[in-house]
Amino acid sequence: MAIVLDPISPVAFSVFGLDIRWYALAYIAAFVVGYFVFKYLISRRDGMFALDKKQLDDLLTAVILGVIIGGRLGYVLFYNLPFFLSHPLEILAVWHGGMSFHGGLIGVICAVFLFSHKCKINPWAVLDVMSVVAPIGLFFGRIANFINMEVMGRPTDSAFGVVFVGETPIPRHPSPLYEAATEGILLFIIMFCLYRFTNLRNRPGALGGIMGMSYAVFRMFCEQFRAPDVQIGFLTTWGLTMGQLLSAIMFFAGACIFAFAMRKK
Repeated sequence: MAIVLDPISPVAFSVFGLDIRWYALAYIAAFVVGYFVFKYLISRRDGMFALDKKQLDDLLTAVILGVIIGGRLGYVLFYNLPFFLSHPLEILAVWHGGMSFHGGLIGVICAVFLFSHKCKINPWAVLDVMSVVAPIGLFFGRIANFINMEVMGRPTDSAFGVVFVGETPIPRHPSPLYEAATEGILLFIIMFCLYRFTNLRNRPGALGGIMGMSYAVFRMFCEQFRAPDVQIGFLTTWGLTMGQLLSAIMFFAGACIFAFAMRKK
């Protein structure tokens, strides 16, 4: 028996005629909560570096730009390039949806390296702390995906199937909730425990590598339930999706970074 839900309006509320969308609120919540968790982690004496208030604000600004620019360009390049080549102005229309985690990750890495070079600190140490914070953003983002009925799952006969009233009557896996639970909650618990209760934080890059591998595993697992993007479909006859391909590359990159961090003295 499927779970029947009324669709939730993508607009949370309006202020003076301006629509405030759940997607925007998810990003704001992710940045605010992530900021304070990041600040808490580096304020401890076991941290590898310290930042003053201005540096924290500069890093937050750099990360926000990295997420938005990288996430949007990643979606354009990886998921829908022919459309955007025909409609280049749509690249700027981020309110129409379309963000790529893998692209956002690349954007954050670039932003952190530029920031770290300016502040003369180890960028891998900064990325290790960011790897603890990142699942928070993933959690809020996936909840917003579910509210917007985006990236929903494949048809299912299981009790977890969801049907939105007025939409397709076919029950589908609520794959954004699966990703919120694994890539968000579970991954945050894993990364937080590794940071707090192991010495891996003393190996700059190790935690970032683990985060990359762990996210890739969770994402590839959840892609088994998530419907492929309509404009791409499956990349192979045996069901490989773009998300799985990018995650496989991410797993290999994370493994290389982890190996390098563990070997480096």
